[in-house]
Amino acid sequence: MSSEIAIKVQNLSKCYEIYDKPRDRLLQMLSRGKKKYCREFWALRDVSFEIRKGETVGIVGRNGSGKSTLLQILCGTLNPTSGTVETHGRIAALLELGSGFNPEFTGRENVYLNASILGLSKEEIDEKYDAIIEFADIGEFINQPVKTYSSGMLVRLAFSVQAQVEPDILIVDEALAVGDAKFQARCFDRLKKLKENGTSILLVTHSSEQIVTHCDHAFLLNDGLQLEEGEPRKVVNRYLDLLFGKTQKSASVESAEEGSELTSYKTPEGGADVFETHPNYNPNEYRWGDRSATIIDFHLSAAGLDYPIAVDTGAQVKLSVFVRFDTDLVCPILGMTIKTKEGVTVYGVNTESLDCLEFRTCGQKGEIVEAEVFISCDLAPGDYFISLGISTKDGEEVTPRDRRYDSIHLQVRPTDKFFGLVNLDSSIRAKKVSN
Repeated sequence: MSSEIAIKVQNLSKCYEIYDKPRDRLLQMLSRGKKKYCREFWALRDVSFEIRKGETVGIVGRNGSGKSTLLQILCGTLNPTSGTVETHGRIAALLELGSGFNPEFTGRENVYLNASILGLSKEEIDEKYDAIIEFADIGEFINQPVKTYSSGMLVRLAFSVQAQVEPDILIVDEALAVGDAKFQARCFDRLKKLKENGTSILLVTHSSEQIVTHCDHAFLLNDGLQLEEGEPRKVVNRYLDLLFGKTQKSASVESAEEGSELTSYKTPEGGADVFETHPNYNPNEYRWGDRSATIIDFHLSAAGLDYPIAVDTGAQVKLSVFVRFDTDLVCPILGMTIKTKEGVTVYGVNTESLDCLEFRTCGQKGEIVEAEVFISCDLAPGDYFISLGISTKDGEEVTPRDRRYDSIHLQVRPTDKFFGLVNLDSSIRAKKVSN
């Protein structure tokens, strides 16, 4: 293997034999392969890739796609069914919280235990001990048994040991998601320094913005197969396609990429509820109301694309919402809310707060009304969900007619222009007042 390659994987496959009954294991052994008493489950099939020294590579995929199996094989804790794995240098891994820790030992004792497993002598650990404890920042708990630690404290100590020993290869599997925002920032700063010193990093996470921001290369696993490999943004977009059910581009998207103008969208005739048929729809929406009015359809567009799986921060987004009135309603109100995936409301508005007189005069039975919402998407990178609702108000009493909470998914691509929740479009000026 070239000295510039840290990990080389060729045609890697892993098959598990699944037995329905305990006795089937004995029958399988006695049959000497003449008859199958088990079912085969292929966790990985013909996976191949290379990771160069000093390169950060991201792996994405839905739960059950084979990511953890792959990492266990790379670390040597699991043997492949076929294929080869070559690694160059010392490997440190954060696969599961507390793996390699003895719960009865104190944090200090586990530091020495874990670092010695990674190949460090006692003298080397003594030299790095203060830096490890400072980075973990768990205070007096370092002298308490690890079994008393919270999950956050455990990952702090585990990451501190793995990162401070400066391995040649560092594998991180979702462990950093447990830490708070401040600790995650420190971790990624440490990862950057390790990378600059030549450490190869394999990062497995469901956070698409982390993959795009921190990785040089990425690949996508799905049902054990390697579906996509290459530039992180391209791989993440394919991952989101799988995650939210967008399996192919619509004709309008293809025409837009060829430079054609998009035609205006029209909801199907007859007033059928086709809301769930579109990309960006979140099947885990929460819906309620008496349905005297129904939100039957939506159309999302930005940057010349229909139903974009991701948009740039600052993009102008157009959302068309189609409402069918099944009874006569007086002064209906249409509302929209944008929330983070954690449920924090970023923005909310409705037809009354925006003085949309046209919608106020709607509400006749049998009507289908299109409402267009124009959004300046000055949001931070990440995943957002759009909620919609149609209601009426009589005095102080609000009656929900159809509310679809978290019904539309929208992802904002990473940017280095600002941090926080929203872009407030600030500017900075400076001048010298003295020499």
